[in-house]
Amino acid sequence: MATATDNKASPSPVLRLGLPKGSLQTATLELLQRAGYAFSTRERSYFPSTDDEEVRAMLVRAQEMARYVMDGVFDAGITGKDWVLETEADVHPVSDLVYSKTSMRPVRWVLAVPEHSDIRSVQDLQGKRIATEVVHIASAWLREHGVEADVEFSWGATEAKCPDLVDAIVEVTETGSSLRANKLRIVEVLMHSNTQLVANREAWKDPWKRRKIESIAMLMQGAIRAEGRVGLKLNARRDRVEQIIGLLPALRMPTVAPLANGEDWVAIETVIEERHVRGLIPDLKRLGAEGIIEYALNKIIP
Repeated sequence: MATATDNKASPSPVLRLGLPKGSLQTATLELLQRAGYAFSTRERSYFPSTDDEEVRAMLVRAQEMARYVMDGVFDAGITGKDWVLETEADVHPVSDLVYSKTSMRPVRWVLAVPEHSDIRSVQDLQGKRIATEVVHIASAWLREHGVEADVEFSWGATEAKCPDLVDAIVEVTETGSSLRANKLRIVEVLMHSNTQLVANREAWKDPWKRRKIESIAMLMQGAIRAEGRVGLKLNARRDRVEQIIGLLPALRMPTVAPLANGEDWVAIETVIEERHVRGLIPDLKRLGAEGIIEYALNKIIP
């Protein structure tokens, strides 16, 4: 005889996903939107709502993310490769996601000193005082070079501490503009870092969670590939195809298909970098192309 318990549907599986709070938050949510995952946040709320019932998200500082993923608080999380190394978290690296808060390129952790400092190389740091958020990374780097220095944790505004409080800093930068604005110069690059999707090792062993994590990674990678690219469609006479294809800087050879209303015309479709479009369309028109359409791309999946 069936009981009430027997009639209860088993709960739907849920992926616990950590999203970075702070400098990476806006760029991450925008990337996820293009990937097909709409998250909405309310002021002072750490729990974004989403249109995917299989995902439960929480905002956490990127500096803490890898530890929470390692401990199983999250099944997966988005953080920086640098913070995985800094916290020595044992997590599974799922995918490199090369974007940052202002650009689609890696960031650098650099040693910087005042413009007029006598420090010219890592060897000149012997006995000096250094401020940084990445104490473990900086200390390991110094040990590799046989240098002993006092490395102290910085709670923020690190650029302002040179030269009054410390001799040098190890700081993250994308363009170096903030360092230059504070009259600092880069001496050496300790490491390059990028955003990563990482997974808890036990969650990665679960078939459903792994498939879900891999799907998120694939779609985010597709959104990154589409950044700065557009689709282009046009019609052309068949005898002009070779000339037109010669102009198109495509990811692969463009698609060429005959039009239904005649043998003399074909449709051409391709994907190109958006920066080429303004110079390309007039040249295509001069070669007799018609019906030229430029359209935006959300994702490119190889």
